[in-house]
Amino acid sequence: MNVYHCMIDLKPGAKALVFAHALDNWMSLLQQEGRIEGWRLMRLKLKLGGDECSDFLLEIDLKDLAQLDYAFRFLGRGDEEAAQLYDQMRQHINHINVGLYRPYPDQERVERMTLI
Repeated sequence: MNVYHCMIDLKPGAKALVFAHALDNWMSLLQQEGRIEGWRLMRLKLKLGGDECSDFLLEIDLKDLAQLDYAFRFLGRGDEEAAQLYDQMRQHINHINVGLYRPYPDQERVERMTLI
């Protein structure tokens, strides 16, 4: 399992609940289409975070990098509903910082280490 980690700040004046609803619509479509395994949205609690912490954290679960590529190509297929849902979500975002994470130690490395 890989986790696509997105730290998100909304545009000034954007409504957090409207963003969360639009994100739910977009992520639910990706999950229904098999483009992602699952997702969760979290918000910084009580503004307890350092300067580098964004207001929202979105984590997207993926089987592998092929599924991530499959998700990225989803908009390219010309589906009008998908493009509309994406735009409704994206219009609220001012800044996003992303990273791809994996469990550590991962199963492959654990097995390799036992052989040494």
